[in-house]
Amino acid sequence: MKNVKVAVSQYDIGFFKQWSDFCDKLTHWVKTAADNQAKLLLFPEYGSMELPSLLGKTVYQDLQGQLDAMQALYPQWQALHIELARQFDLMILAASFPVQQADGSFRNRAHLYGPDGLIGYQDKLIMTRFENEQWRVAAGSEIKVIESDIGKLGINICYDSEFPMIARQQVEAGANLILVPSCTDTEAGFHRVRIGCQARALENQCYVLQSPTFGRADWSEAVDINTGRAGIYTPVDYGFPDNGILAEGSPERAEWVYAELDLESIARVRAEGQVFNYRDWDKQKGLISP
Repeated sequence: MKNVKVAVSQYDIGFFKQWSDFCDKLTHWVKTAADNQAKLLLFPEYGSMELPSLLGKTVYQDLQGQLDAMQALYPQWQALHIELARQFDLMILAASFPVQQADGSFRNRAHLYGPDGLIGYQDKLIMTRFENEQWRVAAGSEIKVIESDIGKLGINICYDSEFPMIARQQVEAGANLILVPSCTDTEAGFHRVRIGCQARALENQCYVLQSPTFGRADWSEAVDINTGRAGIYTPVDYGFPDNGILAEGSPERAEWVYAELDLESIARVRAEGQVFNYRDWDKQKGLISP
């Protein structure tokens, strides 16, 4: 596929009294993007942490207990995303979900769904201090490249985007598009991820899409403050914006941010660009400090 319209969410954390309320919210978000002809939708890291609102105050105020309790909702949460991807004929990178493993630990997992079901997933690979020191959320170990109808994709979950070798391995395996679901509570945290996203787009001459959580959810022990703006980042070269920002969200509201991506332009800029960041990567390896 040459061109694809993407929708990147700046997603607010909701509070629900019943499952149907969550279904209505997610359906509205997906339908809105579909009505705008988007074919790839991105939701943020830990957007699923709105689900404990369904499980009562004792659960959603327990940082550890909510992870265990959420697992009962996981099958129907997956089924809803599969149905929406089928109904609207598009791909959805769902908000990452803390999935319990056989040993009782959790992985922060981002699932990509399409009209035929689960396409693939990526676990977060490098954990933040909050995940390491306060939560039982452990690191994954496998860098994946996901085959899709629009080509190969890589997923860097939030902090992972700040480490260049992850995206580099995905790009060298054929990914021209890196998806970055994020969840940050401060402007500094948001900018760390944003700077990482733009650096990955620059050095790999590829598209990078960032979807953050947004706004306050004071009831939540896990995601009470959410600071970020959705962004669609590009190479900084011929045919792309001079600042490498194709589209970005406003600081005022939860919303979709849309852009049309020309996927064939990635090969062109790597072959004919003003600079050859992608091609020149290996030239770093022979350099020796004094």
